[in-house]
Amino acid sequence: MSFLSALQGMRSVLYSNLFVKLPVPVGNPDLKNQTFVVTGANTGLGYEASLHLSRLGVGKLIMAVRTTAKGDSARKEILSLTRQPESSIEVWPIDMDSYDSIKAFAARASQLPRLDGVLANAGIMTTQFGLSEGYEKTLNVNFISTFLLYLLLLPKMRESGEKTGHVANYVIPNSALHYMAPLAELDPDSSQKIIDRLNDPRTADMGGRYPLSKLLVIYAVRELAERSGSSGKGACTINTPNPSFCKSSLARESQGSRGFRIFEKLLARSTEEGSRVLVHGLLAGRESNGQYLSNCRVESPASHVTGEWGQRAQKKIFEELLDRLEKVQPGISSAM
Repeated sequence: MSFLSALQGMRSVLYSNLFVKLPVPVGNPDLKNQTFVVTGANTGLGYEASLHLSRLGVGKLIMAVRTTAKGDSARKEILSLTRQPESSIEVWPIDMDSYDSIKAFAARASQLPRLDGVLANAGIMTTQFGLSEGYEKTLNVNFISTFLLYLLLLPKMRESGEKTGHVANYVIPNSALHYMAPLAELDPDSSQKIIDRLNDPRTADMGGRYPLSKLLVIYAVRELAERSGSSGKGACTINTPNPSFCKSSLARESQGSRGFRIFEKLLARSTEEGSRVLVHGLLAGRESNGQYLSNCRVESPASHVTGEWGQRAQKKIFEELLDRLEKVQPGISSAM
């Protein structure tokens, strides 16, 4: 991370949260026929995005949650607010800590008549090193598992697009913190694999792990858009919008500090405001493919994404990601 990159990240947050009024999502007549999935849908940004989608009258909303009882409660709240038919929202279980759970969810989703968009909202922020499926937990949940779900759902999203004429969108929330991500663990010229370095408890920079996970998401989104676009297997859009600093339970480890509470009170967007950016990503057109979005428009990510060093890091981490996913689900990379 360079000083200029960190400055750009801070400028992005200040400008977005102090000077930008985000548009409220607007629907269209086609939404009544469409099906969307939102992971982590029972709380925070996922809940507010689900509320927007229901308000807009989507035909089917699948609230994908870790605890179905909490999902059922959130579903009831949303239906009471939007007065949509009970059949318009379903609650499905998914645990992004578990590859078996992700596979089971994707297999069930493959039986849907159509799949028009997925908001892969479920994610974590922690400074504590812990394991999930043998990987550091933030790395696994925010990065590896998120793209496992994408590649498992990609055939269904393409099939849906070919049948309905509506190109499906896969959306992964991002953060301006990617500008400030520590880069030492990403050295693309090292003989050691990047994921092995990130997975080493002796050297893992957990203070910067969440920003780094968001940087890895941008790398993979850009690489997937490039490779999938040239595969000839059908269109599907993937993008990564930044809702900016919002009031949410994501940063619960920091919320006890007085400094954080003051910063949040002065600067943070409401969770509802932040969710507008995510819904925009779900409803965006093909121009959003492979893009980092901020304030409901395409924005250039950090120079350590767009520069020559970033391009080498992007290629290396993506190949490692595919290698790991092939071990989880042999043949999965053929979906691209």
